[in-house]
Amino acid sequence: MESRTQDIIRQTVIIASASFMLIAAAVGSGAFGGTSVDELQDGALSAQGSYLAPAGPAFSIWSLIYLGLIAYTVWQALPPQRADERQRAVGGWVAATMVLNGLWLVTAQFLTLVLTWIVIALLLATIARVIVLLGRFPAKNLADRILTDGANGLHFGWVTIATVANITAWLTQTVPSSWGDQAEAWAVAVLVVVLVIGVASAWFTGRIAPALATAWGLAWLAVGRLTGEPESTTTAITAIIVAVLLVVAGVVAVLRGRASAGGSARA
Repeated sequence: MESRTQDIIRQTVIIASASFMLIAAAVGSGAFGGTSVDELQDGALSAQGSYLAPAGPAFSIWSLIYLGLIAYTVWQALPPQRADERQRAVGGWVAATMVLNGLWLVTAQFLTLVLTWIVIALLLATIARVIVLLGRFPAKNLADRILTDGANGLHFGWVTIATVANITAWLTQTVPSSWGDQAEAWAVAVLVVVLVIGVASAWFTGRIAPALATAWGLAWLAVGRLTGEPESTTTAITAIIVAVLLVVAGVVAVLRGRASAGGSARA
């Protein structure tokens, strides 16, 4: 009886967290009045905010991420998932990611730029925890793989590039202007770090969703640097190379996982 009560509480908390995320996103994006996202923090978070800011269309991926998280929320609330060990392990952490997701936009709308990158860094760390836990509890069916792994994988992949853009935007606003001479070099260095994180994520989890989401952001980052300000061909080319390598790493990781599963089944 106690376990059943805890399971119901977990499912309810996830529903409440998803509701908060959607309401906070609407408030933070200015849907009920206020500043639009492009103009928040004096434009620091716009597509022109830094060398590592993706072009505007990249942010349309949020619609897919929100849709995935909503579908996950509904699915996990169904009776068959109530006592599922995998959901017991990750449910609370997923709820935390949705709360932090909503808090980021509220922070951007009403608080300071430095707090935005602190919140998004916490969000990234929390989603990373979800990804690690999902690796310990394999998906039991296709719905689980799509809704739990897919939705959270996309969330992780996109927030990886969003965190980079957010922190870079803050640095652009705070460091001495003389540092601008080394901006391209720093941008390339950061993109190499993104590549390392993305490849490691694909290799250890066997999932392609994070790589696809990060690659999407990198592709639009390249578009932004080739067609908008600040212009940087070097950064754009590096972003394209990293995006391609991430997709390749994701595909290899998936094939490796299937080969391993096939070998285990034969054994």
